[in-house]
Amino acid sequence: MTHFDEYIRQGEPSQQEKAQIWKTAIGLQDVDGLKVSDYLIETAKENIEDRITIDEVQYRIDNYYKMQSNRQSETEARTEEADKVAARITEILSEKTFSFSPAAYCNIHSRLFVGIYKFAGKIRDYNISKSEWVLDGESVLYASSDYLKETLEYDFKEEKAFSYKGLNTQQVIEHLAHFIAYLWQIHVFGEGNTRTTAVFLIKYLHKLGFKYVNNTLFANHSWYFRNALVRANYEDLSRGVFKTQIFIIRFLSNLLLNENNILKNRTLHIHFHELNVILPQNTGGQKIENMKDNGGQKNIFGGQKKWSEKVVGLLELLAANPTMTRKALSEKLQINPSAVQKHIEKLKAEGIIERIGSDKKGSWRVSVSAIPY
Repeated sequence: MTHFDEYIRQGEPSQQEKAQIWKTAIGLQDVDGLKVSDYLIETAKENIEDRITIDEVQYRIDNYYKMQSNRQSETEARTEEADKVAARITEILSEKTFSFSPAAYCNIHSRLFVGIYKFAGKIRDYNISKSEWVLDGESVLYASSDYLKETLEYDFKEEKAFSYKGLNTQQVIEHLAHFIAYLWQIHVFGEGNTRTTAVFLIKYLHKLGFKYVNNTLFANHSWYFRNALVRANYEDLSRGVFKTQIFIIRFLSNLLLNENNILKNRTLHIHFHELNVILPQNTGGQKIENMKDNGGQKNIFGGQKKWSEKVVGLLELLAANPTMTRKALSEKLQINPSAVQKHIEKLKAEGIIERIGSDKKGSWRVSVSAIPY
């Protein structure tokens, strides 16, 4: 993904913008394990340099594959999909128009996959499951095909009626994480759902006034984006696995606030616990930079102790369920209430968690950037 870095660093503003969009469009193909061709890269460079228009890019790509259509292998067919969809994403992201509606969402899918999928732009009429490595081969439970149209319309209606007035930036990001996670889980389309959702999200963020969106996050971490959506929609209480929006919040915080949360796919696996993470003394909720060794630093529990699995679990539970009681935490973590209280008091003292509202009706706020990865 270094093909366009020279334009981003040294190009004219228009070249920088185009290069960023192309980088995003190509990076998003990783979501489905697709790689674009060298021909597409060179053609994109001509577009960035204003030697050809995006329409001419698509015309060239279409003709290029028409000449090979009778002798394509499966790999070549997947490369064709990557090339065509990348060019179409670039076209959509370059447009200064947007409509927030189910029809517009379906239209993006149609434009991206027309001629590639027979069901481009159409709501699926069958139920699906997808084996996920981050879930040990299990699948998210996607919305039933019997109610997809109604579910999609309800989701858009709720978001359209929602008021962001009075929310701070962190609360805005948390709400956006909830909205996009739920929209993705509906999984309106049989294939191409994540790429469609990512393009729609970028357009929606621009509409909301986020003029600068660090789209290179989609270029470099599109697989993390998808896996974060998976983790936001999967739970198995019998194994102590809970839905969590921690990961998608981290992604959005980097995307919109240019934060530097570490985005590693292995950390999203349901059995992952980074037990060797040490927080510098008096972190106060700041980002964790040292991930490998303690370097002589003390963590919040003093000495050279490592984050325990119970503390990691407690933070994940509070982030996923902000109204969770100490009793419920005790039951889920299988430790006594006094131990839960002890951990909570130490985390509160360091500013990693904060109680909002009363003890009975309030909720917990977790400093996401301070949670161990």
